[in-house]
Amino acid sequence: MQIQEELTGEYADIAARTLAALAGPQARLRDDQQRAVSALVQDGARVLVVQATGWGKSAVYWVATAIRRQSSAKGGMTLVVSPLLSLMRDQVAAAERAGLTARTLNSSNIDDWSAIEGELARDEVDVLLVSPERLANPKFGTRVMESLAGRIGLLVIDEAHSISDWGHDFRPDYRRISAVMQQLNPDAAVLATTATANQRVTDDVAAQLGEQALVLRGPLARSSLQLVVTPDTDPLSRFAWVCDQLDRLPGSGIVYTLTVSDAEQLTAAIKAVRGDDYPVAAYTGQLEADTRTALEDRLRRNDIKALVATSALGMGFDKPDLGFVVHVGAPPSPVSYYQQVGRAGRGIDNAVVVLLPSYADRHVWDYFATATIPVPEQVERVLDALREAGEPQSVVKLEAATGVRRTRVELILKQLAVDGVTERGDGGWIATGAEWHYDKEHYDSVVATRKREAAIMQDYAAGARCLMQLLQESLDDPSAAPCGRCSVCDPAAAQQYVAPPPSEVREQVATVLRRQVHSLEPRKMWPGPPSERRGRISGEQSAGWGRVLVEYDAPQWQDLAAEMDSDAPASEALQQAVVALLAAWARGTSRDSPWPQRPEVVVDLPAGGLSSLTSSVADFIAQTGKMGRASFESEALQLGVRRAASEDLTSPASAALWDGSLVAPTGLDGAVVLLVLDRDPSSWAATVGAAKLREAGASIVLPLLLRRTAG
Repeated sequence: MQIQEELTGEYADIAARTLAALAGPQARLRDDQQRAVSALVQDGARVLVVQATGWGKSAVYWVATAIRRQSSAKGGMTLVVSPLLSLMRDQVAAAERAGLTARTLNSSNIDDWSAIEGELARDEVDVLLVSPERLANPKFGTRVMESLAGRIGLLVIDEAHSISDWGHDFRPDYRRISAVMQQLNPDAAVLATTATANQRVTDDVAAQLGEQALVLRGPLARSSLQLVVTPDTDPLSRFAWVCDQLDRLPGSGIVYTLTVSDAEQLTAAIKAVRGDDYPVAAYTGQLEADTRTALEDRLRRNDIKALVATSALGMGFDKPDLGFVVHVGAPPSPVSYYQQVGRAGRGIDNAVVVLLPSYADRHVWDYFATATIPVPEQVERVLDALREAGEPQSVVKLEAATGVRRTRVELILKQLAVDGVTERGDGGWIATGAEWHYDKEHYDSVVATRKREAAIMQDYAAGARCLMQLLQESLDDPSAAPCGRCSVCDPAAAQQYVAPPPSEVREQVATVLRRQVHSLEPRKMWPGPPSERRGRISGEQSAGWGRVLVEYDAPQWQDLAAEMDSDAPASEALQQAVVALLAAWARGTSRDSPWPQRPEVVVDLPAGGLSSLTSSVADFIAQTGKMGRASFESEALQLGVRRAASEDLTSPASAALWDGSLVAPTGLDGAVVLLVLDRDPSSWAATVGAAKLREAGASIVLPLLLRRTAG
C-alpha cells in the first residue's frame, strides 16, 4: 500500500480543522501522526501505533474519522473498542470537540440504547464506542453488529496490548476482535494503539493485524516526569508518608494501592490526620458507576487533592494537568506500572511519580502470577457439565454442577470462548463441540514472564540505576537512556520525598486505624445444594452482627497478621488487642451499636486450622471476662478443617462441609455465646457454627473473627 508522508488538499484542511478543535489553533500533527492518518484514510490499511502516553494516539483516529466522514468521498463510520467506561466517556467528549457525533453502548446507558440504535440505522453516528465484552454478547451481535456489517470504515483497537499478553486474563473477549473484524468488514481500515508493549507484544499484535501492517513506534521516555523510589519500608510507615507528604505534592493526583482494603483504610487515615473535610476520597471497582464518574469529575476540576485508588482508575482516565501519582506498593509488572505512571504530566512540564515499596507486596505479586491460569481439571469439569446438560447453562448452574467457584467458572468460560470451545447464547453457555487442549507450554511461559516482570519491579524498587531507563528497557525501547531527573540520577532533587515520615504521624495513623470498627455481617440466605440447608436463614438460626480484629493485611496490625500466619498460642499483644476490641464493642460507637448482651460462654472454632491460636484467645477471653468455656466436638471438626484447607470449595460446598463437620457443645440453654474464629474466607464456618449453637440452645451468637482473609 502506497502511503503519503503528508496530507494534502481537502484531507489536510479537514485534519487542520479537527486538530485545532481538539488541541488548539497552534496544534500540528507529528510526523508519525501524519503517516498513520494518511494510511488510515485508505481501505484495508493496518496500522499499529506504540507511543508514550500523552503522545496523541487518539488524535490519529479522530482526524482519520473526520476525513472519512467529512470529505467528498464520505466513508463508513468508526468503531472504537475500549476497555473502560471512563475511557469511553472521555472519548465521547473528545469526539464532540472534534465535530464528530459519537455514541457509546454500555451497561450504564441501557435506557438510551433504542434511540442510539435508531441513529446508527440512519447513519447519523460517526463513532461508536463499545467494550470487547459488548462485541461478544450474542444479543448485541444480532441486533447491532449485524446491522453494521459492511458499514464500518475504521476499526480502532484501543489498549491493543490486551489482544496479546493480557488477553487470556485481563479481558478475554479482547482476543476475539480479529474475528469480529473479519465479520464486520474485511476491507475496513484497522488501527491498534497502545503505550505499553514490549517488542514481543508489538510483534504479536502486528502479526494479528497482517503482514502489511505499518508499525509506528516511538520513544517511551516522559521528560515531564520525576520518578522517585523511597527506601523499602513497612506498610504502616508508607501510610504515614502519604498523610505527611500529600500537601507537598504538586497539584492534584492519584494515590494507587494494591487492594480495596488499603484504598479505604488509607483514605480514612488521611482524613483522621488532615481532618474529615480534607479533599480526598477512595476510588475502587466496588463503587457504583455514577459515583466513580462523579469522583473522576471532581479530580479533573481539581476539587479534590487526590483519589486513593485501585487499578480500577487506570486506562482511559485523562487529566492533562495531573501533578502526581503515588504508588503505595508497586504493581507486579512494569507494563501495568508504566500504564499508571502515564496518568501524570501529560499536559504540564513537571509532575512527580513516587513509589513506596514494602516487603509486604511480594505475596500480592505471587498471587497475581498464577490467579488466572486455567486449572485443567476444573476446565474439564466445566466442559463435562456443559456436554452432559444438553442445553444452555447459567454460571450458577455450572457452579453447582462442578464444584468450581463462580468467579473461576466465568473466567474459564470466557477463556474457552476465545478458542471457540464454548459459546454464550440467549439461554446461557453451551459447548460448541470443539476440542480443548491445555497449552501447558503457553501457560508456563505466561507464568515465567510474570515472574521476570516481578523481578524487574524489584530492581526498580531497589533504585540501583535510572528509573526511567529501566522502564524503557523493560518495554524494549531502543532509545532508553538515563533521564537525569529521577531519584537515582538526581538524589538531591528527590530528597524531600525519600525522607521517612515523622514518628508522631506514624503513631497517629496506627492509633486511628486500630480504632476502626470492622463489622461481620451475618448471612441471610442458605446456599442450596449440595448443602441441605436452603432458603432464608431463620431468626432462630442466625448469628448476630460480629466483629473482625485484623482486616486482611491491615498495616496497623502487621505484627498480629504475621503472628496469625503460624499456629502458636496468642501473644500478649494479640490478647490486649482483643481486649480493646471487646471493650469498644461493649460500649459501641457513634456509628455502631454495642453488642445486644454481654457474652456468657466463649466457643472456639479454628476454621482456618489455627487451633492453638484460636483456643488460647478463647481461653484468655473466658478467664479475663469470667465467662464459661466450650468447644465444638473435636474429631469431626478436625476432619472438616483438613478438608477445607485441601479443597478449593464453592460457597454451597463450603456450607455443606461445615454442616457435616460441626457438632455443637451441650449446656447452652439461653446462653449468649461469643464465637471465636481464626479465619473464615467464605463466612460459612461462622454462619453454620452459629446455626448449630442456636439449635443447641444459645439465645444469641456473636462471632469474633481474628483475621479476615480473601476467599
